[in-house]
Amino acid sequence: MEKPDLSLRYLTVHPDDHLRGATDAPYTLIEYGDYQCPGCGRLFLLIRDLQAELGVRLRIAYRHYPFSGIHPRAQLAAEAAEAAGAQDRFWEMHDMLFENQNALAPKDLYRYAEQIGLDIKRFRDDVKARRYRDLVNEHFRRGVQDGVYGTPGVFINGIRHNGTLDLDTLRARIVKAESGI
Repeated sequence: MEKPDLSLRYLTVHPDDHLRGATDAPYTLIEYGDYQCPGCGRLFLLIRDLQAELGVRLRIAYRHYPFSGIHPRAQLAAEAAEAAGAQDRFWEMHDMLFENQNALAPKDLYRYAEQIGLDIKRFRDDVKARRYRDLVNEHFRRGVQDGVYGTPGVFINGIRHNGTLDLDTLRARIVKAESGI
C-alpha cells in the first residue's frame, strides 16, 4: 500500500488557531512552531517582513509543535502563550517568546507576562496548574496527523511548503498559490 503524499494535504484554519491578519486575506500561512527552535525564530522574522510587505493580504495561523526532547522549555513556553491567549494577549506573548528564545525559564515567562500587562496571579496559576497542556498536546497531535515531523512546519493556503524558508522563496510560493498552481 502506498503512503499518501502529505505534501498535498490541504489544511484549513481551525477554531482554536491563533490568527493574525484579516479573515478575508487571500493568503493564509499556517505555522506549526516551537518557541525554542532556531528555525522557527528565523521564520518569525521572515513572517514579520512578509506581513509588513503584504499587509492585510496575509493572515497567519499559529499552532504549537514543541519538540520537548530537543527543546526542554518549548512545552511550557507554548502553555504560557496559551495562558496569555486566555487574557487576549496571545500574540504579544508569542512575539516576546520568539524575541527571547534563549530565556524561557518560568521566571522569564512571568517577567514577560508582567511586561505585556497580564493579570499575573491568573497567569501564574494557569502556568503552574499546566492548564493548557492538553491543548498544546492536541496541536502537536494534529501536526503529526498533518504530516509535520519537524519545525517549522509551514502551509501556504493549505498546501505544505517543503522548500527553503527565506523571504524570496516564501514570496514566490505565495505567488504560486495566488495563481492556483
